[in-house]
Order: sequence, then C-alpha cells, then structure tokens
Amino acid sequence: MSMKKCALISVLAALCLCSCGVQENDASTESSTAPNAQAAASISGYDVDLTELNSQMVYAQVYDMVANPDNYMGQKVRVRGNFSYFKDEQSGNEYFAVLISDATACCAQGIEFVLDGDYKYPDDYPSLDTMITVSGEFNYYKEGVNTYCQLLNAKIEDDKLSW
Repeated sequence: MSMKKCALISVLAALCLCSCGVQENDASTESSTAPNAQAAASISGYDVDLTELNSQMVYAQVYDMVANPDNYMGQKVRVRGNFSYFKDEQSGNEYFAVLISDATACCAQGIEFVLDGDYKYPDDYPSLDTMITVSGEFNYYKEGVNTYCQLLNAKIEDDKLSW
C-alpha cells in the first residue's frame, strides 16, 4: 500500500474518531471536566490541559470532550499528540488534527485545530506524525449528522520543531 494511501486512511480514521455521534443529551453520559484535568488546568492557566495527564486520563478526557462537547465550548484547551492532515478533494477543505493515542496505542482520538493566522500547508506546518503541542479555544460544528470537535485560534507551541 502506498504511503499516500496509508496517510489518507490514517487521517480519515482520525476524523471519524473525532466525530461525535451524540444525537441527544443522555443524562448517563453527562459529565464535567475530570478532576485531574481541572487540577492540571489551574496550574497551567488552561481550562483543560491534557499535556499534564497520563495517557489513560488523556484518552478518557478526550473521549468525554467528543461525547459531551457542550461542556467544553469556549474553554482554553492544550493538547499534545501527533500531527495529522487531510484534504477533502471534493470540497477542497483542509483539516489539521492532533491525534491522541490511548495507553496501549491501539486506539486514537483526534481533535481538529484551526491555526490563528494565515498559514499554508505544507510550508507552515510540521511533518506528518510529528509530536506537537496545540492550544486553542474548544468548539464543535456539525456536517450533516456528524459533529466534529476543533480548537479555534490555535497555536502550535513547540518552537523546537524544524519544518
């Protein structure tokens, strides 16, 4: 399988995973930010700082953000993971995401991000699968029946990267 096909499949899987399938509010899935995430956030200045949590807690927190996006709307979020990119050839839309793996690295959740400013891919972005830290304002949007989570006005914080 070609490298492009592998990358495309990875990005499509990531975008599918960051899609929220919640159609209505279910009281059994309602939750607030995890206590550990709140403690880390109070130290770092973010509402939700996933960079301070262990891999199991990060994955659980991201799952909650995907399942209950209203609870996080407008919050300042910081996350670390692998950079991913996808371009929808039909619409021409480009999607940038940070992928977060679970503790066993068998599953991943993705959070799309939109950088603050005028950037072009690939010139202004890291290489695919580069470990990055992204911060931004949590938002979600709907396309058809799917709901997608994203960070708006995002910034890639790693200044050590060379791309």
